[in-house]
Amino acid sequence: MPLSYLIQHQDDAEKDSLANNPSLRGFEVIYEAKAELEAQCPQTVSCADILAFAARDSVCELGGISYKVPSGRRDGISLIEEATKKNNIPPPTLDAKELEENFAQKGLTLDEMVTGTHSIGISHCTSFKERLYNFSETQLQNPSMDPIFARDLKTKCPQTATRILNDPTVPLDVVTPNRLDINYYENLKKHHGLLTSDQTLLSSPSTAIIVKNGLRSWHRNLRVMVPVGLKPATFGS
Repeated sequence: MPLSYLIQHQDDAEKDSLANNPSLRGFEVIYEAKAELEAQCPQTVSCADILAFAARDSVCELGGISYKVPSGRRDGISLIEEATKKNNIPPPTLDAKELEENFAQKGLTLDEMVTGTHSIGISHCTSFKERLYNFSETQLQNPSMDPIFARDLKTKCPQTATRILNDPTVPLDVVTPNRLDINYYENLKKHHGLLTSDQTLLSSPSTAIIVKNGLRSWHRNLRVMVPVGLKPATFGS
């Protein structure tokens, strides 16, 4: 969450874009931390650094994993046009090839893309309900989704859900929703991936090998999390 997410603007605030609203929450936590730091050391610690530190502490709390996070990130000032129209935020409907191209544009590798961070978090039903209802002219349901898993999701996500009205949330990982662990990969192998952008990783040979390696991929990808977090810092994006 760079500074650009915190910008208040009547028409084109990045936080209010379709890619972020209503999924992106918790702004008050960053506001409070920023206010406290500004009172102690003005214009020193960026909002991007605050978020990186918060992510580190969350990973430790939810997964028992500790790692060092250097500071020095810069805050961006982009609005909706720069953040979304330039495909800076990949939507949950992309397939594996589209995801690979999107991440490559940011200088990120496949290992850096398939880090399993969707082991925690939630998603609104409107981000994936197309997989449950009227998937295509010939198939009502996405064939890459386990039928029993889909049936359970339908009890939580009505076909009438919209972004404005009646849009419930469900965990990205229904097995251990509050733990950062390898179940992300196990879920994909069982075709229990919630989003298209997750389940598609099992259908592409280049990413399927990472998913199938499970535990080994998990440990390797933990080592790339910190460098990934630092890449945007140089450019203030």
